[in-house]
Amino acid sequence: MKLTSRDNPKVRHWTKLASDSRYRKSEGRALIEGPHLVQAALQSGLRPHAFLVSEKGMANPEIAALVAKPVILGNRLFAGIVDAENPPGIAAEISIPAVKSADGDAVFLEGVQDPGNVGAIIRSAAAFGIKTVVLDSACADPWSPKVLRAGMGGHFLLSIDTAFAERLKGFQGTLACTVVRGGGTLGDIPKPIGWIFGGEGQGVTEAVARLAKFKVTIPMGRGTESLNVAAAAAICLYETASRRAAGS
Repeated sequence: MKLTSRDNPKVRHWTKLASDSRYRKSEGRALIEGPHLVQAALQSGLRPHAFLVSEKGMANPEIAALVAKPVILGNRLFAGIVDAENPPGIAAEISIPAVKSADGDAVFLEGVQDPGNVGAIIRSAAAFGIKTVVLDSACADPWSPKVLRAGMGGHFLLSIDTAFAERLKGFQGTLACTVVRGGGTLGDIPKPIGWIFGGEGQGVTEAVARLAKFKVTIPMGRGTESLNVAAAAAICLYETASRRAAGS
């Protein structure tokens, strides 16, 4: 099938999936972009509702080998749908995976608004064996194209939940957060642990920080006050996985 008009209902639908978080939520669907994300989704068992391939993409053997019966779009029409500045040649419409209940460690994000940070934390969480990432309503939409690209496929290796207050209250383990000063070291890490990371600038709110029984201060050089939230998360999650492995 080949589509050529911006007014086609399917084209309008895909454009809104890429640009409108409320529409994604109401439809329960998202648009993933690029061969890496499409392949990661397929490997996780997801079956896309449609594959979108640009005319240029069809000439790429890597892309052509990924899909059967794609919707072919003119290069300019494809570029007008997807979010990426340099269109990757392939996209897919998927159902947003249902939340899965999972025991063990978790990551809680409060007010992390930068899509790149949210995606990077999801990527780190997946890499270090975290099964659940929970976001509050102030976070960037985890299924937006920018977050998906930064997540590099991590979305499909864990469960992404948005019931922040409920999951935080019901977490069966020790809640932890980082503080600029006065916290402990990353020594014996409780199991299971729920790491809470706050938004850029303000960090974790006082109300949520009070729930954390385990507070850590990451040592830094003189003159440095804080780390980017994605960097802090990567350090904490790496240390959690590393110390657990050393103690097993």
